[in-house]
Amino acid sequence: MDSRISRKLNKLKEEKRKALITYIAAGDPSLDKTMELVLTMEKAGADIMELGIPYSDPLADGPVIQRASIRALSKGINIDYIFSMVLNLRCKTEIPLVFLIYYNTIFSYGIEEFLNRCKECGIDGLIIPDLPLEERKILNEMMKDYPIDLIALVAPTSNNRIKEIVEGSSGFIYCISSKGVTGTRETFDEELKAFMEDVRRYSKIPLAIGFGISDAKSVRNLKDLADGLIVGSAIIKEIEKGIELGNIEGRVFEFVKSLREAIDE
Repeated sequence: MDSRISRKLNKLKEEKRKALITYIAAGDPSLDKTMELVLTMEKAGADIMELGIPYSDPLADGPVIQRASIRALSKGINIDYIFSMVLNLRCKTEIPLVFLIYYNTIFSYGIEEFLNRCKECGIDGLIIPDLPLEERKILNEMMKDYPIDLIALVAPTSNNRIKEIVEGSSGFIYCISSKGVTGTRETFDEELKAFMEDVRRYSKIPLAIGFGISDAKSVRNLKDLADGLIVGSAIIKEIEKGIELGNIEGRVFEFVKSLREAIDE
């Protein structure tokens, strides 16, 4: 069954437009503010929203996202609070929502119970950075009856495993722009174009580039290589500045709007 993600990406393809996918950490600086930020970014032009589930040992995350997780965890944010927040958010928007979550959180919660809660509150996709390939196959099988996409992460270091990694994925493929953890960057690997062509060879679903996209300039440089771009750490930096200055939504709106304008040029 089609998810909101697939429907949104198909619509954008018909319109000959690229997807802008934005990321924030759920609960940073509060769950109420997370709801406001999702709605703010939708108004600014975001097409799909990733919500990071705070985790104490986020291996794939750089220092900016780690700080956001720490701020959320310090306030006692947990997965049940986030499910309740998403349920309330669904009364206000139909924007596709994706959880970026570490596998231990799902396993500890109980896989079937977790999937049921995702379905009940309206989560459309899962990105699981530390999901082993064998566990991915098991989870894929379990998710067949859920309108939830299991989004594969594939990196330039994946080499001859690309085909196996992307097999069975749905929604979109999260293509990591370079080696290492998340964060903003000034330049990108010259081999990125060839890497994207390799991924395209093994999957017909949309491809989105993430890790390191920090401003409108990097959006312009990369948008022709993929069907969508993912921006996270740069948005969290705007949230941090907004916390200091008391203008979180305003800063985030203007920044995401600049990304939307760049991707639509």
